[in-house]
Amino acid sequence: MLKRIVSLGLGCVVAAAAISAMAQSAQLSPTETVRAFYRMMREKKFKEAFAMSIYRPAIDGLDAKEFDDLRPDFEKMASVIPPELELSGETISGDMATVFVKVKETAETVEKSEPVMLIKSNGAWLVGDPESEAIVKKAGKKFFFNARIETHHNEVQSMLTRITLAEIAYGAQNNGKYANLAELIKLALIPKDLEGPDTTGYRFAVNTSADGKSWYATAEPAQYGRTGKLSFYLDAAGVKSGDVGGKPLVPKN
Repeated sequence: MLKRIVSLGLGCVVAAAAISAMAQSAQLSPTETVRAFYRMMREKKFKEAFAMSIYRPAIDGLDAKEFDDLRPDFEKMASVIPPELELSGETISGDMATVFVKVKETAETVEKSEPVMLIKSNGAWLVGDPESEAIVKKAGKKFFFNARIETHHNEVQSMLTRITLAEIAYGAQNNGKYANLAELIKLALIPKDLEGPDTTGYRFAVNTSADGKSWYATAEPAQYGRTGKLSFYLDAAGVKSGDVGGKPLVPKN
């Protein structure tokens, strides 16, 4: 019963935040909408920010646990927003608009102008484009989890490539013998993040034969269906992957 009350409570909070944000955004121009969206993201007011975007359907159905699970992802999104944004103009064509944002990440970085798309819905401007809106609506509250999983799958592929290069480098300096995960991390040949799943969402392992002359690597999702769906197996023949319910992938000969 308590869990149900908490879930209902969060739903009321999300709905209230969405209604408040939509009421405010109905009076905002595209430029003002973009400015408010980025400000709320930087302030980690994620419910209010997403209510001013096409991503509202992706958070409306989340319960307290699901929202907290996704919070680190939202915080990563917020962390890449520069503290200083200069909005340099807007164009409006019917129910679509573009706001141009000048971004300069560091003193050495050349300033560049990036377009931010908006669409009008129920009289209010929303950050986002029609194609992405359709994808979000179809996925509903699964959208951010699906996006996380796809990102993790791509990152695992990149990490496995780094493991391969690390083993090649190690073998060249050690008479054709290879190293396990701990040794590769100790030598800074691969990131320390691979020791646990907190950053990658995956559990990695690198195994060597008794004589050290061969090796293979594996990667499985820490939480199947939440941090990933595919399991990976890597050896000298390349990478194999498959959905085996989060269990280790056993390659077929």
